[in-house]
Amino acid sequence: MRNVDEAAIAAAAAARFRSEYDYAVFEYLRSAKVIQALERGGGRLGGRILDAGCGGGGTALSLAEESAFAVGLDLEARFREAGTRLATEKSLANAVFVQGDGARLPFAGESFDLVFSHSVIEHVTSAEAYLAECHRVLRRGGVLYLSTAPFLSLAGAHLPRLLVPVPLHILLGRRAAFRAFRFLARHAPWALKEKKEANTFIALAEQGKEKEDDLRQRVTVRRLSSWIRGSGFRPLREDRHVTGFFRRALPGPLRRRMEATPWAQDVMIGHIQCVLEKP
Repeated sequence: MRNVDEAAIAAAAAARFRSEYDYAVFEYLRSAKVIQALERGGGRLGGRILDAGCGGGGTALSLAEESAFAVGLDLEARFREAGTRLATEKSLANAVFVQGDGARLPFAGESFDLVFSHSVIEHVTSAEAYLAECHRVLRRGGVLYLSTAPFLSLAGAHLPRLLVPVPLHILLGRRAAFRAFRFLARHAPWALKEKKEANTFIALAEQGKEKEDDLRQRVTVRRLSSWIRGSGFRPLREDRHVTGFFRRALPGPLRRRMEATPWAQDVMIGHIQCVLEKP
């Protein structure tokens, strides 16, 4: 199991939005946590791996180091310079990148032993079609690692944070909160917790651009469970990570009771990780 270097991950996270390459480096380092979550769930690296939504390509390259062959696919060719540059630096010859749609994967059925989907399903136009394609390209007995976050989680799904911890997306709704964050990025960036190197809202505002909301699926715990039940996968493990605020603020028995309550769990749970098998 690969060791997690928290200091290196934190340093890369603070600089991840300086460039696509910096984000790829962050993904490469952070993937150690993803690999550990996969192995805790009974999944194993090796064979042929698909990163189905690879972004800059850092995770795909990390997976290539642990497998016979890895493919990174993304709708936008963000990997074109970042991933290829990092592959050259790491002297990796068993990884390739492909531009394509996760809902129409350009691969034959049963082509892969493992599919990775890290913070991707919330961005696709059809969660059902995406899972169906992941299922199709996996061999029988192959595994899908899937992670995502409820859109109402206290931290928000792909939203910045205020210096004063107020969950605008819960109080105002996502659309109004998104507009508020774009305004603050232009006129009061000091009010946001993350600096521009870790905040695309500020980085784009300084370039005279505005951040677009690319969230396509409003994930909830129940909705994700429904998608998985209809996908043909067999769950091996699911981990629901409660945000630090609720871990600190609520006693254990009350917290666990609220975690199981539909109206509370989508706010309390900040991250969900699933390991799913194709029977």
